[in-house]
Amino acid sequence: MRVLLAGANGAIGRLLVPMLLEAGHEVVGTSRSDAGLAAITAAGADAVRLDVFDRESTLRALAAARPEAVIHQLTALGERRFDENARIRREGTRNLVDGALKAGVGRIVAQSISWVYAAGDKPATEDEPLDLAREGLVGPAMALESAAAEIERHVVLRYGLLYGPGTWYFPGEWAADQLREGQLKAGAAVSSFVHVADAARAALLALEWPDGVVNVVDDEPAPAREWVPVLASALGEPAPPVTTGPSEIPPAGAGAAVGREGWERGASNAKARALGWTPAWPTWRTGFPALAAES
Repeated sequence: MRVLLAGANGAIGRLLVPMLLEAGHEVVGTSRSDAGLAAITAAGADAVRLDVFDRESTLRALAAARPEAVIHQLTALGERRFDENARIRREGTRNLVDGALKAGVGRIVAQSISWVYAAGDKPATEDEPLDLAREGLVGPAMALESAAAEIERHVVLRYGLLYGPGTWYFPGEWAADQLREGQLKAGAAVSSFVHVADAARAALLALEWPDGVVNVVDDEPAPAREWVPVLASALGEPAPPVTTGPSEIPPAGAGAAVGREGWERGASNAKARALGWTPAWPTWRTGFPALAAES
């Protein structure tokens, strides 16, 4: 299959290019920079310059590339440019999808996030409603997912928090700085993680999955009081005190959401596993300690 990978130089994209090539796909990777284009060709793929904020050039790039499928892994999260990331989800995805539709592309795999669900006491499954009150975060994700669904064959991957090379959760990166500065809290908020290599593998497999939304997270959503100390040890940084204040002691009859926001609940990977995705790192408990060997 001829695949256009938008975001081929990102944390997931860099790992996904060789996976796609090994699986026998013909890969066209995109970048906005000369250095990025050179890195893509060095990895063995074709390269095309693409700025998804430039609508006309995006339409031309898709027409010239003639892909059978698009994998959308574009973000600005590596640089923590959140406004630009929201713009990518809204405007960039719109241009990418319109270009794909005009070029006759029949299949798309798109990156979304798993911390968009409404409040609940259990890990969220894909059929649960989203938290519409958090428009600044959930709105752009919904725009991306809605646009992707306009293509006949579409899979949206709702990733957990990525860790591993090229992510915030890696030696010397953002989380290490936050721990050193005492800014990362070890409280009740529940998160789901996924190793970046497992995320890339899901994108490869998703080319053959049925249409719909799939949570791509590891097996163990957990409160920060459990995962933060393990991460701190793995990154060689001081662990913050575990929060066990009175506000986190639930009154009689209270639900599990006491001490955290209701949407801080993690997500279930049962659907992804049923589709054949098996994470190499099924839990952050073993994934975090292995980070030093990857650095």
